[in-house]
Amino acid sequence: MGLFTVSEARDELERLRPVLEEIVTLRADAAELGAVIRAGGPPTPLGGMPEWKAATARLDDLMTQVQQTGAVLKSLAPLLVDFPSELDGVDVDLCWLEGETGLDWYHRSDLGFAGRRRLP
Repeated sequence: MGLFTVSEARDELERLRPVLEEIVTLRADAAELGAVIRAGGPPTPLGGMPEWKAATARLDDLMTQVQQTGAVLKSLAPLLVDFPSELDGVDVDLCWLEGETGLDWYHRSDLGFAGRRRLP
């Protein structure tokens, strides 16, 4: 897939919001169900092994949906999504982190998250 302009990445992020919100919910459900299954812990109203399998399968589907847009899912917890782009002739990733309201950050592709800066 190609590079995103800032405007295209912001539009794509808005289209992805319901998917990203569902990922956050399912991530928590899968973690709770997994803890119960692994440790034989206390029951949860979420269910057991069948519900854990369903949650993880749905998570896989949602993560694939994100990747198919050309965005890159960098982290699941916290949720971190990069949109490949270019600023002033430099390869960058427009960077969205769970909890942020908009797409306002970027980092050079070779630096990663540590080089994160606010978009001009």
